Parts: sequence; structure tokens; C-alpha cells
Amino acid sequence: MSTIKLIAESGGTKTEWCVLSGKKKKKLYTQGISPYQMTTDDIHKMLQLELQPKLKKEKITEIYYYGTGCNSPQNEKNVRTALQQTFPTAKKIKVENDIMSAAKGLCGNDKGMVVNLGTGSFCCYYNGKKISKNSPGIGYILGDEGSGAYLGRKVIQHFLYNTFDEELMAKFNAKYATDRTEILNHVYRMPLANRYIASYTLFLSENRGHYMIENIIEDSLNEFFYTHLYKYRESWLYPIHFTGGVAFAFKDVIKALCTTYELQLGRILKNPMTGLIEYHS
Repeated sequence: MSTIKLIAESGGTKTEWCVLSGKKKKKLYTQGISPYQMTTDDIHKMLQLELQPKLKKEKITEIYYYGTGCNSPQNEKNVRTALQQTFPTAKKIKVENDIMSAAKGLCGNDKGMVVNLGTGSFCCYYNGKKISKNSPGIGYILGDEGSGAYLGRKVIQHFLYNTFDEELMAKFNAKYATDRTEILNHVYRMPLANRYIASYTLFLSENRGHYMIENIIEDSLNEFFYTHLYKYRESWLYPIHFTGGVAFAFKDVIKALCTTYELQLGRILKNPMTGLIEYHS
């Protein structure tokens, strides 16, 4: 039987899959897998419904799964069991957390600093084999500097405090048609408030060039550099690689900050899958 690898990079809302067969590769997508909310049976049924029909007759022999929540041994076991049930032909199944997907996708087998700036944020030092230094995040309410939630919060603050000038207030009202009551209800009473807040980062992307927008972006990313990267000795010894939607959208600001801090900039990828395909090929 020829080797057919299945790679997964999973978050809470979406999972990106890639089938590697020789030089051929095929990308597929399903809903996200949250092992804290989904049982083994839930994951198995979802894979049967959303993934298996897209694979046709391909016999998967190896699986490399990277996902949120898989730093917990019980969650890792639940995901592994669901994969085994779904793909009985797979002789090798490796399940690791999403931090490792960023590390391997960005660094491969090399040493480097790994930064994820998405809805949330984190950074760590990868020694080419494992994460040897990692600063645990404290969530979007207390931390997540430089993340979508952090940037989106700044946008909401500028709107609710009437800090935006007339031009930006008009653009904000035209785009969102919302008000104080609705925003506060979403933030304090609705589930997944971090994603709701992070969605306002798009307003920054769409209004680049305005000095208030540029100040929000630069100040927020600078806060991440100062609060996190500055505390790692390795930041001055190895390349710093970035992934995530925020990092990719504002890569020009990241490049400028790396120059300012005299740090060696590595890769900036929207997501780690491109690097994971290289790593496992």
C-alpha cells in the first residue's frame, strides 16, 4: 500500500485538511473540532459526515493532527480515538496541540521564535524538536496583546468613547449599523465574545492610511513585542516567525517593529498549513 498522509490544522471554528499522496496534494475543509465541547463520538460522526465523503477511495495510512485543546491528555486521546475509528487503515496517528502546528509549520526542524496573532495570541521558543519555552496566555479579557480580540477591542473603544474623528465615525456607522446597547450585549451576554470583538479588526484593514487607524495597529502590535517577545533572550538569537490573520494583514507593521527592535524577521504565513505540508512531505 502506498503512503497517503492526512494533515489537519484545527481550530474551534474550522479545520483545514490536506491529503498528501506522492507529489499530489488536496486540501479539504470541515467544521472545527473543539475537544472540550465534543465527545469522541461527536468527532467521529462529524468526520464521517463532513470529511469521509470528500476523500472518495483514498486509503489514509498516516495522520498528523494539530488542534486546539490537544495539550490535554484526555482531549488528545479522544481525538486520536475518533481518528482511529474513522480511518482504520491509518497505521500511524500523531495528535499534537495547535502551538506545535505553528512551530513545525514556521520553523520546520530549525530553531526559532514562533508567534501566532489570530483571534488570540501567543509566542514560544521552538528548539527544532519541541517547545522549550512558552508563556501561557491569560485570555482576551486580561491579555492577548496584538491579537484580533485586542485590536477589535480598541476599535470598539474608539467608537463607544467617540474618539474616532467624523470621517471614521461615519464609516463605522455605515459598515456596522450598530449601537452601544447591541455591542455591550454581544460582549457581556452572548457566547464567543472574543470572536465578536475580533471581527472588528476588519475595520482597521479597510481603513489603512488614516493616522488613528495606524496608531491603533502599531500601538497594539508594539504592546505584544514589548510584553512578550522582549522577555525572551532567544528573540535576539533566532528568527522570529509569525502566523495568523492579524500577522498576515499587518505584516508591514511587524516588519517595521522588527527593524526598530533589531530583531531578525522570519516567515509570515496566514496559517501554518503551507509549512506543515513542507514539513511532512
